[in-house]
Amino acid sequence: MVSAGTLIWISCRPLLRLVFCVGCGIVITKADVFPAAAAGGAGQVLLNITLPCLMFSKIVPAFSADNVGALGPLVLVALLYEGMGIVLGYIVKQLFWVPHRFRYGIIVAGGWGNVGDIPTSVIMSVTGAAPFMGVEDQTLAVAYISAFILVFMLTMFPFGGHKWVAWDFEGQDVEPEEVREAMRLKRKAMVHHLIRFASLARSKKREKEPVDPESKANLELSEKNDSAESNAQRVQRRHVSFAEDSSLALPEGIYSPNESASPTEIGQLSRVTSERATTMIGGDASVYKIPSRSIDPKEETDALPLHASNPSDPLSHSRRNFLDRRFILEFLKALFSPASMAIISAFPIALIPQLKALFVEVPGTYMPSAPDGQPPLAFFLDATSFVGAASVPLGLICLGSSLARLNMPRKGEWKTLPLGAITCIAIGKMILMPVLGVLICQGLTNVGLISKDDKVLRFVCIFFSSLPTATVQVLLTQVYSGTGSSEHLSVFLIPQYILMFISMTAITAYTIELLF
Repeated sequence: MVSAGTLIWISCRPLLRLVFCVGCGIVITKADVFPAAAAGGAGQVLLNITLPCLMFSKIVPAFSADNVGALGPLVLVALLYEGMGIVLGYIVKQLFWVPHRFRYGIIVAGGWGNVGDIPTSVIMSVTGAAPFMGVEDQTLAVAYISAFILVFMLTMFPFGGHKWVAWDFEGQDVEPEEVREAMRLKRKAMVHHLIRFASLARSKKREKEPVDPESKANLELSEKNDSAESNAQRVQRRHVSFAEDSSLALPEGIYSPNESASPTEIGQLSRVTSERATTMIGGDASVYKIPSRSIDPKEETDALPLHASNPSDPLSHSRRNFLDRRFILEFLKALFSPASMAIISAFPIALIPQLKALFVEVPGTYMPSAPDGQPPLAFFLDATSFVGAASVPLGLICLGSSLARLNMPRKGEWKTLPLGAITCIAIGKMILMPVLGVLICQGLTNVGLISKDDKVLRFVCIFFSSLPTATVQVLLTQVYSGTGSSEHLSVFLIPQYILMFISMTAITAYTIELLF
């Protein structure tokens, strides 16, 4: 049993080291000592050298045939967290207005957390001291973290998660006022459907109840009168002249029935208007039902996107083959990144005793030693451990640099921000997700999928539920925007990283109390 004071100190200590490294990144960036080009170069060193070395140096000695069964629960939990985050982002998008250039980014912000530098720093600090077993548990924890990193990299890049960020910058821009108005109409339609559903439920309930003959006759008479009045109103509206009522005039730029316009112009206008309304409400066309007139087949063919396949086009088959090949090449390129390859190659080495004996001593497996008495490739493991030690501090410094470049809203700009979406995604990621993470991991432990005796595995699985949005999205947004800016993302990241210090302290203290 750990005392309350000790528990609080164990939970806060890793965050102090994290704050120090992140603060150094913020200071040197604000002092213009660490410019964007240098930060980008450091990020490349981190992704292509230090992080692969760290993963390889921890996976090889940590995994064996005895604990390889932990990979299944780790991958399952990682996929569950990403799926829950994607659902969270989608729900926020449906209930609150989100900037048009962040309509898909909100889903990425919910689904993919910062699985690299932050959890590695905190978990290494916590498992490296009591009540854990020190260096042994620390090495095992980093090996478990590699499963989350592998799932993150595979889902973000080979399987196309990063394309959602790119989709934000396709098509025409839509003003925030238009997006807010579309969301207001969408909420109004949702409330109307809910009221209608509730009234239908009440009417069905009344039908099941016994009704005396006199009340039934009065109800039928009232329904007949309402129906007759409604028919009369419809007939009256049918004879209204739109030309006499100036308040019913069509908006500027829309053809009225008296104006002459070719069928081609009307068809194109209707199609563009329908697409714009659908885009404004996030792809949900249930609010606006804009009728579209028939369009000439030739015009419809010309209106197809460049990436669409037209069966009548003789080149469609070759175009489709080209796109398939390009997708496969992109998939393989992302799959064979240095970090992915280091993790993928480390697992067979760790699980095959003859290969593992080349790097570390394996009981029961003979391997000729080097002149210093160590395994033949022990020097390679030492080198990767040495280089990998720079991964965590370098990653935290780059994180601080990224946060320092985010633009904080000014005093008068807060009213124009999507405060509802910002608040909900922050609370969902940093408060709701940790609660669900504890429940999920405890449920998997109770059914035997997660070993109750593997405290490191349980701690890692629970801790990964409290991660803020990945800062990799900042880089992706800057690349795909074409302007190098990530203005919409910054206001969603900052509240999460502020709440992170509270939620991580709480989840660490609770998990240690739960395990010990």
